[in-house]
Amino acid sequence: MIKAIRGMRDLLPPETSRWQWVEQVAREVFGLYGYREIRLPLLERTELFARSIGADTDIVGKEMYTFPDRKGDSLTLRPEATASVLRAVLENGLDKGAGVKKLYTLGPMFRYERPQKGRYRQFYQINCEAFGVDAPELDAEVILLLLDILTRLKLGEMRLLINSLGCPDCQVKFKAAMGLFLISREGLCEDCQRRRDTNPLRVLDCKSVHCKEILKDAPVIRDYLCPDCTAHFARVLAWLKRFGVAYEEQPKLVRGLDYYTRTAFEVVAAGLGAQDAVAGGGRYNGLSQALGGPLLPAIGFAIGEDRLLEVLPKDLGQENQFKVFLAALGEAARDRAFHLLQELRQRRVAAEMDLEGRSLKAQMTQADRSGATYAVIIGDRELEQGEALVRPMRAFSYKKGEGPKLTELPSGRIVENQERVALKDLTALLAARARE
Repeated sequence: MIKAIRGMRDLLPPETSRWQWVEQVAREVFGLYGYREIRLPLLERTELFARSIGADTDIVGKEMYTFPDRKGDSLTLRPEATASVLRAVLENGLDKGAGVKKLYTLGPMFRYERPQKGRYRQFYQINCEAFGVDAPELDAEVILLLLDILTRLKLGEMRLLINSLGCPDCQVKFKAAMGLFLISREGLCEDCQRRRDTNPLRVLDCKSVHCKEILKDAPVIRDYLCPDCTAHFARVLAWLKRFGVAYEEQPKLVRGLDYYTRTAFEVVAAGLGAQDAVAGGGRYNGLSQALGGPLLPAIGFAIGEDRLLEVLPKDLGQENQFKVFLAALGEAARDRAFHLLQELRQRRVAAEMDLEGRSLKAQMTQADRSGATYAVIIGDRELEQGEALVRPMRAFSYKKGEGPKLTELPSGRIVENQERVALKDLTALLAARARE
């Protein structure tokens, strides 16, 4: 039996309802902030990610799914979305004109890494990207947008971590200081020993507890920020305070990609262990030029849907949809029910029916499992009388001594709270109840 690839999984109903709900909330909030959707290819030229993410990062060095196509060109399944979005912006001239250009995208990303809780080799992200303005107000707005989405999704305990990585000039000075600090430090992991020579800033992104202990006295980049970067960061924090946003300054927060400049941030949530970030992002003002484009200030974030859904309440997004199940007994009843089925759907009422001619008991069991709001029962007697039996499928409570209305089914079985409805009025009645 062929099984799914390790680290890649099937998302099945009813879990997919939660995913749809999360994405629907994100789309609604993006719309409020003026963002429009962009859809991108899964495959890009490998050079795009090598030049944007950084050749010394773990993503490029260890985690990308890269292969030659039939012509020998090196292609890569996208490991993140920002570089692809910016490539599309530059290629299609979306950067032209004044003002902020706001885009979002949703979809799968691919990284070859060890699968663990909330982390898969095919994973899903919700991405926000804003281009064209370097104002700290935009940084604050993007963070507020992210927190707005997470709050509407009812994410419980969460913390906003924030730092400034400065401009390229600031980073040159900081990397020199980090290089001097690391020369005399022994015991670094193999990856950090390599990063020490290629990009000392990357050492701060190491997840090893041992390396973190060695780096506890390392220089912090805020001590190397130029006046402009210092003022920019202070303005971002001032706006967050003005809107009552709680944040924690994390002077060693550098994120995992080389293209970040100035503001960098993460949102972490309880319940995910060491890998507790559900979202993160920052500015990448120099990325456009690195890809051969013009100077284009930019900022964005990504929400990891897999991790987010690990910590969201399990009942969210599972609200019962108004649905009707048609249970028909006999050939003539099935013919009439099939017509009613399509009439209900044309009135925008979700509806299903049994197509196998099973017993009433089996059909009612199927109606219950389908999550139907109402079951409509039609038999020969109902056809003769021009009526249908409409039975609520959800639990009802009654005060003591006040029993529900009892109606006898054709089989002679007594059921609760059932009503008879004329067939000619049935679809209109159920459509009206669906709108209530």
